[in-house]
Amino acid sequence: MRRPGRAVGAAALLLTLCALTPGSAAAPRAAEPVRAGAAPARVAYPGRAWARADPEDMGFDADALAGKVEQAGLTGSSCFAVVRRGRLVGEWYWHGTDPAAPQPVFSITKSVASTLVGLAEADGLLDIDDRASEYIPVWRDTPSEDVTIRDLLSNTSGRHWDYLTDYPALTEAANADLLAAGLDQDDEPGTTWVYNNAAIQALDVVLQEALGGDVAAFADERLFTPVGMRNTRLTHDDDGNTRLNVGLESTCGDLARFGYLFLRGGAWRGEQVVPRRWVEEATGRPSQRLNDAYGLLWWLNRPGTVLGDGGTAPTDDPPTDGDKADAATGAATDGADAGDQMAPGAPEDMFWAVGMGDQVLQVDPGSQTVVVRLAPDDPDVGGGIYPVSLAADVLDALVSPSGRAASPR
Repeated sequence: MRRPGRAVGAAALLLTLCALTPGSAAAPRAAEPVRAGAAPARVAYPGRAWARADPEDMGFDADALAGKVEQAGLTGSSCFAVVRRGRLVGEWYWHGTDPAAPQPVFSITKSVASTLVGLAEADGLLDIDDRASEYIPVWRDTPSEDVTIRDLLSNTSGRHWDYLTDYPALTEAANADLLAAGLDQDDEPGTTWVYNNAAIQALDVVLQEALGGDVAAFADERLFTPVGMRNTRLTHDDDGNTRLNVGLESTCGDLARFGYLFLRGGAWRGEQVVPRRWVEEATGRPSQRLNDAYGLLWWLNRPGTVLGDGGTAPTDDPPTDGDKADAATGAATDGADAGDQMAPGAPEDMFWAVGMGDQVLQVDPGSQTVVVRLAPDDPDVGGGIYPVSLAADVLDALVSPSGRAASPR
């Protein structure tokens, strides 16, 4: 049940990519170079802008990193950024992307939604083991009555899923909350794992009731502003509800801040912005027993059963009706077997926020590295697939990748 709580009131890497010709669609515009001098201290936080450091000073082989950047450019990226130990190793932009212009990042939104639930719980406004029906009255005295907030965060709610509802209908709905809350219950909570946009959108109904106000405003006050995400916003549907499943618009630089916040265990310049316990619960272990690759709306690199949402885990590309059946029986939708990982060979404590079009925010606590790759929301821009395994390969550019420190969290 909800508890009484307070009211809501270096240098950049300038690379010449031999395989890319200047002025081509794939040629990146690198950030302005700034010499870093001596190797920087181990822990730092950005101010209004990221402090920059040479890749060599941050433990990267510059030529190897150049290859990773080239790969990002050839796969249709709009931007690519690498941060290590709180310093920007480099950022690159393609297709005329403005570094300060927010772009849709689709299901990266879900990891922000999870964080907002964690903040509301820390404020005593809800408990994730509460029944969601305490906040969604239309679920009371129905088969959905026992669905918990944790079930919604874990994608084990058993709420109705079909492709036409979960993608075009939800995206185009004037009132996404009304559509999400009004669906039926397909399965008993906790018995199936299904990547369910509508079930996740129902968290907006929960949070609006718990907060007594707009969820996007809460995000601005408690998350985006404290860490300097000035170019990030949550969007609304026509009726003013926050699109909490796919409505985030952000930039490479801002998402790097979000990732670094989680790398630092929720701390930011001496302030515990997100409770450390929540960071660990959301990203430190699987949230359920059906999909070892999933925390609380974050993707994990834990070995075991790996379930995706549409053929290549974890992309956010629209699934088929058959994918739900596969997930319901515990079969990996990408054909993976037990023992698989999202990025085989990469650290098991690595985690990601992922969105449609292979938008990727990657956090590796051991090497204290954050990687962001975004792609244009433009079907006319050519490119390729950028799975999380390619982002994980950025660690191969570290001179001593085996020398990962213990997690700083």
